[in-house]
Order: sequence, then C-alpha cells, then structure tokens
Amino acid sequence: MSMTIAVGVTGASGAVYARRLIGALIQAGADIHLIVSPLGRAVAASELGDSELLTPAVAGSARLTTHRHDDLFSALASGSNRTDAMVICPCTCHTLADVAAGRGDNLITRAAHVHLKERRGLILCLREMPLAHIDLLNMIRVSEAGGIICPLCPPFYGAPKTIGDLANEVVGRVLDLLGIPNDLVARWTRPDVGSDVTAGG
Repeated sequence: MSMTIAVGVTGASGAVYARRLIGALIQAGADIHLIVSPLGRAVAASELGDSELLTPAVAGSARLTTHRHDDLFSALASGSNRTDAMVICPCTCHTLADVAAGRGDNLITRAAHVHLKERRGLILCLREMPLAHIDLLNMIRVSEAGGIICPLCPPFYGAPKTIGDLANEVVGRVLDLLGIPNDLVARWTRPDVGSDVTAGG
C-alpha cells in the first residue's frame, strides 16, 4: 500500500534537498501533498537558477497534489484527512518556532500541528547554523511533542563527490525515518582503521 506524505518547503537554504526528496518520494510510489511558502519559492528560484523546484517529470506526476500556503480550507488542515506523515524540508527556525508554539496560521504549520495532535509522523529538516538557545529549546519542545528533528547535515563517510551525493545522503535518511526502503544512503560499515584507534577517539 502506498504512503501519503505531506511535504512543506519553507524559506531556509536547501532547495536541492526539497527537490530531491519530492522526486525520491514520487519514485518510491508515495502520494505527495506539497505546500511551498512564498519565501520557499523565492529561495528555490535563487538557489536552483532558472530551474523550478519541481522537475518536469515530478510536476506532471499524478501522485503530486499542490496546495496554497495560505489555504487553511485545504483538507491538510483537518485531522480527519488521512496522511501517513509530514516532512518540512528545508525547515526555517521561524517555522520551527511556530510549530513548537502550536501556531497554525498558514497551511504548513497547521498541517504540522495536525500531524502532532493525531500522533502521526512529523519530521523537521532544520537548516540553520549556529543555533540560538531558543532554537534548541524549540527543538526540545517539538521532540517532546512527538516530532523528529532531522538537521540537514550530510555525512561524509560515503565519500560524496557531488552536491547531489550530499543531498541523497540526507534524503535517504529521511526516507529511512518514513520507513521507505531506499539505496540513497551509504550504509555504515566498520572501516579498516588499524589497531591504534582507541575507544576514546
């Protein structure tokens, strides 16, 4: 049975992650409900050049439904509408703060609140550095409410060679959290590091 995933895209840097995530979910057979904030669109246009956030193949997919950021009459604003999980990628600290405070004055934050109150999966792919103390507290609040904080921090043990490789590593981990099998992640294996490595690092 295919999954139904809500995806929010906000105005943090990292449009390449959002594009790869949406494409990977479509490829995995998931049905996507996409919400992009106005700043999310502006950042995507800046970071992806002349390209759209969605590739032509994804934009034309029957599995993709788009929703206006300000449409609080959307089905996603109601807990009676069934979805399996929601991912906000990338997620601004502003959006994190709104989710932590229970604010729902746009469809992204309202849908996030729905996923928390209905005890469905909520993954926030935060993109910010350094983090203020208040950001850390907001992450704790979301985590205590049942959300998952998944920072956009790609690993390097897979020897990535391109930006696409880095995006794949993060997107693969998000798919892992959703329970979607994938081969995007370089799975950890014990390296041959010699006998002089101690447990203390």
